[in-house]
Amino acid sequence: MPNIEDFSHIISAVAGARASGLKIADGAVSLMLDVSGLNADARTQMEADVRSAVERAGATSVRIMLTAERITPRLIAVASGKGGVGKSTLSTNLAIAMARAGRSVGLVDADIYGPSQPRLMGVEGVKPEAEGKNMIPVMGAGGVPFLSMGQLVNPGQAIAWRGPMAGNALSQLVDAKWGDVRDIVVDMPPGTGDIQLSMIQKHKPVGAVIISTPQDLALIDATRAISFFDTAKVPIIGLVENMAGYLCPHCGEMSDPFGSGGAEAAAKELGIPFLGRIPLDIKIRMASDAGNPPALDEGPISDAYAAIARQVSAWMDAPQAAPA
Repeated sequence: MPNIEDFSHIISAVAGARASGLKIADGAVSLMLDVSGLNADARTQMEADVRSAVERAGATSVRIMLTAERITPRLIAVASGKGGVGKSTLSTNLAIAMARAGRSVGLVDADIYGPSQPRLMGVEGVKPEAEGKNMIPVMGAGGVPFLSMGQLVNPGQAIAWRGPMAGNALSQLVDAKWGDVRDIVVDMPPGTGDIQLSMIQKHKPVGAVIISTPQDLALIDATRAISFFDTAKVPIIGLVENMAGYLCPHCGEMSDPFGSGGAEAAAKELGIPFLGRIPLDIKIRMASDAGNPPALDEGPISDAYAAIARQVSAWMDAPQAAPA
């Protein structure tokens, strides 16, 4: 029978620093497992893996107590200096890819100019319920809970709000009943004006992901967005290049209608991480319109979103200091 030190090494190999309070008595092993920030599937899997490892080592019985600290969700802003570069689509697929990797993630659609997450998440027309003064997020594609500015107004109604009103509306979404959600991806309105400033002053993100297309004009706006977050003391997680290369479905030739590599070069020049490229592909548009985000599928497009999600998750696990 292994001793307590042996069991400690076995459990740490599976659960890392999440395990504590290890006790052994007559072959019976008991321990506590911190599952904060893990979704239900990841919690179940970790408990099963620890139990299996301990039983294989010779324990006669295993008792595992799951614990989780009360969580205040951390906000990840997804932003752009201008509209039309694919910010909302990236926000949706980033949240879903992070959830598929086992993280407990929610999504907030704060884009008052064009709140599109209800359609992208496949639940257009579904209104959130409330518990007291707090809304309960709607469950969207991939089991990701989300709330949208579009759920606060009638379908098709324009949202004509000034900065403070937009900030207060964002509070309704962020202060909702998010349960065990640890990270919330926030689809910000494009631009760098009063509305965006009011939002991040009211609810400051821990970091921002900037999205741009490869051409010079879009990169100028992306640089402006980076400067905006620097001024607000919000660290930049990295830059994503969208619409990067078009593979013709008929002849198979690759072309670059918006240029190539501009965002990566800009990231290097600005000294920020380059998170990856998303191609210009009709499958993304068709899947998004149908409420079936491509990050849910398998293949190169899903892999591209998953690679970006891994880098964002790694940054969130060790966030960088905000610029002075």
